[in-house]
Amino acid sequence: MTLPTWPVQDAKARFNELLDTCVAEGPQMVTKRGMEAAVLVPVIQWRRMQSVVRPSLKAVLMSNEGRGELALPERGIDPSRPAVAW
Repeated sequence: MTLPTWPVQDAKARFNELLDTCVAEGPQMVTKRGMEAAVLVPVIQWRRMQSVVRPSLKAVLMSNEGRGELALPERGIDPSRPAVAW
């Protein structure tokens, strides 16, 4: 998918048009000195992407991933800490 491209000078000078186009047509690429610099994305799409990338606490707690036993070192075995005599 090739995004419509706006040189940074045009994006700055015509920001309102850039914003309207983004809302109406979807993401818009902004370039700086011919290199891709940023993408303006409609807020609805941004929120959808964020929910996929960062699941809710409920989703994390309800998932089966990450459940298991923790590997804990035996007490007094850590060479970086002196043993304590009780």
